[in-house]
Amino acid sequence: MRVAILAGGLGTRLQEETTVRPKPMVEIGGRPMLWHIMHLYAAHGLKEFVLALGYKAELIRDYFLRYHGVSRDLTVRLADGSVTAHGEPVEDWTISMIDTGAATQTGGRIKRLRDWLGGTTFCLTYGDGVSDVDIGKLVAFHKSHGRLATVMAVRPPARFGGMTLEGDAVRAFAEKAQTSEGWINGGFFVLEPQVLDYIAGDDTPWEHRPLERLAADDQLRAFRHEGFWWPMDTMRDVKLLESQWQSGKAPWKTW
Repeated sequence: MRVAILAGGLGTRLQEETTVRPKPMVEIGGRPMLWHIMHLYAAHGLKEFVLALGYKAELIRDYFLRYHGVSRDLTVRLADGSVTAHGEPVEDWTISMIDTGAATQTGGRIKRLRDWLGGTTFCLTYGDGVSDVDIGKLVAFHKSHGRLATVMAVRPPARFGGMTLEGDAVRAFAEKAQTSEGWINGGFFVLEPQVLDYIAGDDTPWEHRPLERLAADDQLRAFRHEGFWWPMDTMRDVKLLESQWQSGKAPWKTW
């Protein structure tokens, strides 16, 4: 199963960092947020990633192109340019980095990945949030209900929108409206390839019409997660996540 990660947005609410690098490359503990998210999936055996790039895509490409060399001790033989790497091997991940356009909306980015997702069930998340969600249980829940889409539902800070649930069924989806039940889109999805047909094109935000239609068609189910979840939207969020990492007790570090 492949993991698609949306890593192409401008990150306008975090301009202190994102004027020089894409939001998923903002560092926590000296590693990009993207690296932390990928480790969460890899800890559950999902090691094949498809990154939807856009804004400053070259910085993400460069990071992973250089990753093998900068992550290990090296011996360089100047006479012939040969390089010998020492120490433990780096992560055994396969990463496809796809330029989905600088101005493409989130739904459009997902649709542009169609040829890279393997034509089967896939995971999807954003490149700017971490959680201690059990990915294995999330995937198992998705397979158990037989619908096209599963979204992780989390308890919101008040500034986020919400979902109306009936059992595990998502009956209404409102990205920016507070609901009495108090659940919101936590940004971790398991999806069938047919969901791509719910996306009109590049100008379609995933969070609006596609999810609303999936809910209306009874094709969206919620996996309730009561544990840790935190989006990296502001410098306050960056500092909070950094302090948790430095404490040695980062809730999302499940590997």
